[in-house]
Amino acid sequence: MTSHQPDGLFDPVELPPDKQLKVDAYRILNRYAVKGQTVFAGSSLMEFFPILELQQASGRSFIAYNRGVAGFVTRELAASLEECVLELEPARLFINIGSNDMNEPEYTPEALIGRYELILNRIKERLPDCRIFTMAYYPVNAEAEFPGVDPAGAKEFFSRRNNTTIPRANAAVEEMATRLGVAYIDVNDGLTDENGNLNADYCWDGIHLFANGYKVVWDNLQRHL
Repeated sequence: MTSHQPDGLFDPVELPPDKQLKVDAYRILNRYAVKGQTVFAGSSLMEFFPILELQQASGRSFIAYNRGVAGFVTRELAASLEECVLELEPARLFINIGSNDMNEPEYTPEALIGRYELILNRIKERLPDCRIFTMAYYPVNAEAEFPGVDPAGAKEFFSRRNNTTIPRANAAVEEMATRLGVAYIDVNDGLTDENGNLNADYCWDGIHLFANGYKVVWDNLQRHL
């Protein structure tokens, strides 16, 4: 796939107050972090990942930092790359970013990959020894009903981000990862029901996972941790 590489991707952007607060908090928190460890970065699918609890339950012992920000799109992560990745100088980076880009009316896989590629190249340039693992976007469930979820809003959301567009985006991310010499991990094995939808028992809105869903993702990551 030919990527479209946008100019000015790393220019400062005005984040919404809630996102800016998290980035500011990470900047302060990074002062006390141990460099050269494992970092998880991305959007809400990463921020809500209960890494510490799953790590403790599995008996694994390594230092990991979660720098996900709910709602982040690729442009916002690019503008916050110092706080979310680079300041920590990780030895390993697990990244899941771009699913929210699919919600934008102007979304195309080519534009997403163009921005994602620039992010990864910036990380590789600054941290040449960092092992980078791109993660597959999770499937969704547009069929089940979830308490508190507005059906009209859900219909609009899933018209763009669904189990047709997501596999296409995953294929594009995998191709990009191969081309750039970084890893791609399909973490979705075991997440779906018999119809190929995200298992309703694993999520609270058809998108975001409960801990039991994240346990499936965690298990699929084990050989890379």
